[in-house]
Amino acid sequence: MNILFIADIVGRPGRWAVSQLLSDLKKMHQIDFTIANVENAAGGFGLTKEIAKKIHSYGVDCLTSGNHIWDRRDIFSYLNENQRILRPANYPPDAPGRGAGIFETETGDKIGVLNIQGRVYIKEIDCPFRVAEEEIKKLKQETNVVVVDLHAEATSEKMALGWYLDGKVSAVLGSHTHVQTADECILPQGTAYITDAGMTGAHDSVIGIHKEDALARFLLQIPRRFTLAKKDIKFCGALVKIDSESGKATSIQRIKIDVVKPEEERNEERRGSE
Repeated sequence: MNILFIADIVGRPGRWAVSQLLSDLKKMHQIDFTIANVENAAGGFGLTKEIAKKIHSYGVDCLTSGNHIWDRRDIFSYLNENQRILRPANYPPDAPGRGAGIFETETGDKIGVLNIQGRVYIKEIDCPFRVAEEEIKKLKQETNVVVVDLHAEATSEKMALGWYLDGKVSAVLGSHTHVQTADECILPQGTAYITDAGMTGAHDSVIGIHKEDALARFLLQIPRRFTLAKKDIKFCGALVKIDSESGKATSIQRIKIDVVKPEEERNEERRGSE
């Protein structure tokens, strides 16, 4: 089974990259199932119902998220309506939505997807180690193929969870920091791992935000409205090959692809058009 994980989609530039590349990538790599982290897909903060529908229309099967899924209240009720969107499983059980699910590929194979959030330097919620283990037990009652979107800030916490889940899941794929790491590997018990898959969006930026806005926040330490960057758009993520019967990963490949805009759009940006 070939799984494509699309790293954090940031705003319109990230959505545009997915719309342009996903169809060809799925054909080129014979992708059976596509997962995308979308917690920043709406203007760089949160997700809306309409944008979720749009991303599904590009060919994404499952949408995962993180702490920013709560930034736009209109998504709350939709999390209960759309079973293909996940929020971190270790939020309180009465929070909208769900954190894990079983999905089917076009060929009828089952895949479990778990969304979990770390606690270091982020809002402290339930223990990701214990919640992940409980959710994985439920998922593995139906399939041995389980992919985890590990949404966390600290590299140490991500690596610890990777080792903890080695052999229990097919893949642990990190999200949240927007900076792709070069540590993709197959752990000893057959779990594919990468600390962070990166960011799908504008890379001439500070993690997707205009450099000037980010610098002003750091230098002045006063509130400033962030705006999305637009240049140097890249499609990032990871490709994972999994044995459908055993659930063990056989390969993982990180991807980072430059997405070149049409000339007329580049000209508009040079003129400063919004």
